[in-house]
Amino acid sequence: MQQTYDVLVLGSGAAGLTAALSAAVEGARVVVLEKADLLGGTTALSGGTVWIPGNQPARAAGIADSCESGLRYLLSLSHGLILPELAEALVQRGPRYIDFIHEHTELRFQLVEGYPDYHPERPGGLPRGGRSIEVGLMDLADLGPWADRIAGVPSHLLIRETPLGGGTGVLPAPLLAERSRAGAEGLGRGLVAGLLAACLRRGVEIRTSTPGRRLLTDDGAVVGVEIGTDAGAGTVSAGSASTGTPVADVVLARSVVLATGGFEYDPVLVRDFLRGPVTRPLGAPTNTGDGLRMAMRVGARLGNMREAWWAPAVSVPGVRRDGGANGLLASRDRALPGSIMVNGHGRRFANEAANYNAFGGAFHQLDAARFEYPNLPAYLVFDQSVVDRFGVLGGGPGAPVPAWVARADSLGALAAALGLPAGQVEATAAAFNAHARAGTDPDFGRGESAFDRFPGGRTLDPDTPSSTLGPVETAPFYGVRVESSLLGTKGGPRTDPDGRVLDVDGDAIPGLYAAGNVMASPTGMVYGGAGATLAVAGIWGMSAGRAAVHDPKSATSQERR
Repeated sequence: MQQTYDVLVLGSGAAGLTAALSAAVEGARVVVLEKADLLGGTTALSGGTVWIPGNQPARAAGIADSCESGLRYLLSLSHGLILPELAEALVQRGPRYIDFIHEHTELRFQLVEGYPDYHPERPGGLPRGGRSIEVGLMDLADLGPWADRIAGVPSHLLIRETPLGGGTGVLPAPLLAERSRAGAEGLGRGLVAGLLAACLRRGVEIRTSTPGRRLLTDDGAVVGVEIGTDAGAGTVSAGSASTGTPVADVVLARSVVLATGGFEYDPVLVRDFLRGPVTRPLGAPTNTGDGLRMAMRVGARLGNMREAWWAPAVSVPGVRRDGGANGLLASRDRALPGSIMVNGHGRRFANEAANYNAFGGAFHQLDAARFEYPNLPAYLVFDQSVVDRFGVLGGGPGAPVPAWVARADSLGALAAALGLPAGQVEATAAAFNAHARAGTDPDFGRGESAFDRFPGGRTLDPDTPSSTLGPVETAPFYGVRVESSLLGTKGGPRTDPDGRVLDVDGDAIPGLYAAGNVMASPTGMVYGGAGATLAVAGIWGMSAGRAAVHDPKSATSQERR
């Protein structure tokens, strides 16, 4: 099998679909090849939020912000791991990306009011929010047969209505029924639906169950991809060259965009590259490093390989539609008053209300004496007051706690059920409770940041630590195991601001581009705020798609890094 296209995109998450749309807008003939039988990758499983400094919805709401402030914020957190020119491209092109989406899709970005940056007290941070935005509800019925081809679980909520975005997760029954009848969805599936619809209108060809195996090259330039299908190996050419396999000529630029996601489901790559243990990935199970290996074979320079979008996770019984094990991001529940987290020794070990990327780093702390990771696994412990006031693990206030969660009438009995030292858990809770009643956490500073107070601040006072600090004292008590997880890896081939993949000498590999989690993230170890992952995917997808069309095949040398 052989076919010729101007631009070939591997992957159908936000990065891949945006790259395909961008190339199609420029007049290219585009094909998207998706490894899985469902579209959307990790984007379809996400909250669909995008983090953009100086964005238009914030400006319309009267929020003072700028790209310069956003850049100052990122660099203040960089620890020298961010290339300034890439961070500058990220923030400068963010508003341009919003314009692109508004012009070429039915998606419309809206402000997630009040959502603080993840480190809002740092220079340039926004404690009252303004940089996290989301798209409105999309009617999936308009996609026809493609509506059932998107990964993830149908959700008729916006992120602002979910517990993660400051809501309850519960809609009035009539409103929920109306949205359900209309097929109106938000979050990551809504974002994928809007991008997919725009791609289809532009004539982009979409193929599922078609994994890329190997890049085809000719005289150092990438000219196509060897693929695997149910019928066996084949070739889809993105160029005209003698490669051992006959291919047809094309008219416009011949390019390949890698948007295959990360490598968190490949234990060998995880072992060799990531800085700490991963026991429970959350993203799409097809994230096995395909694009990374393809880029390495043609001499790509790698960057940021030890980093990921870290997160704590709770395993949930069952299997998702995409074949991945069920799981929940342990984010909001641990930040609510009446909850704490302890390690296997029954001790608190971090600020429970910290953002999930920062908190995930606590799993990587090594005990030099015992030579163990003492905080892995960890345990979320909460009381009945949390259930009644806020709801837990995706349920609304007062909703029953899932049957798979351990429970007991005393903290000591709960600790025993979890295999923890009862006396130490009781002592830990007693010390925490005394400080919580006084509105302070001298051990880890919980409640000092505006972000700490956001999860409970929509119900309680967001300006006081009481929105996150509260004693764990109301029986019954509940506990659940928490694992080291991530939303995706963020290391891979190094690119320039336009998504051109660079070789080991810092020169662009002709015909090869990358966007999203497959590439070396421009944010280094930093997770600036809710939606930073999708911002990188969208902005680099937009830039790579355009460059893939307009670059000459003999790409110019890039500044060596």
